[in-house]
Amino acid sequence: MVMPFLSSTYIPATVRILLALTLSALVAPMLPPLPQVDAISLHALFLAIEQLLVGFMLALFLTIMLYIMTLLGEMLSMQMGLAMAVMNDPSSGGSHPILGQWFLLYGTLLFLALDGHLVAIGVLVDSFLLWPVGMGIFDLPLMGLIGRISWMFAAAFMLALPSILAMLMVNITFGVLSRSAPSLNVFALGFPMSMLMGLLCVFFSFSGLPSRYSDLCLDALSAMHQFIGG
Repeated sequence: MVMPFLSSTYIPATVRILLALTLSALVAPMLPPLPQVDAISLHALFLAIEQLLVGFMLALFLTIMLYIMTLLGEMLSMQMGLAMAVMNDPSSGGSHPILGQWFLLYGTLLFLALDGHLVAIGVLVDSFLLWPVGMGIFDLPLMGLIGRISWMFAAAFMLALPSILAMLMVNITFGVLSRSAPSLNVFALGFPMSMLMGLLCVFFSFSGLPSRYSDLCLDALSAMHQFIGG
């Protein structure tokens, strides 16, 4: 329900329900003995809520990982002057810069190409062995999950830093031109040049982005596995 790509509204609810039932049927024989509780008691309700919260927190690691690409696109859009070029996304119910949507799609495809979804499902299965049902959620390293927010901003900034510096040099150059030759229409010339430089930076960034993003995917999956005691 929460894991990126599988939680998209573009995937029908019937497919997601069938996937959940199939995973449950395959995983149930491998699980250790579960606590014997009454199915209609409050204890059973608390156990269900506990497992839902654990699943949501595990999926949050992957959601933060994918939003690195969205944040990268937003940073580049701000430097290029494309912050107002937004597109409504029906899958998330919000509006995002077009460049951010492009990077998000690219990051999702990279995650699937690296079989990250299979590793994430494997971590989900291991969570029942490493963190058995009934262990609670307050003993989990919750501060480590909160720290992934700062990790997201730091990773997006490091990916965008070369392009930001290149476009900053262009802006500084046109600032010097506007002071040395005030008669030049710098605004009419600077905006197209900034956008052209931004597109070139985006083009060249794709040469090294897959290897860098694969390292981030590995880091997120490792943190996801360590979160449950792996």
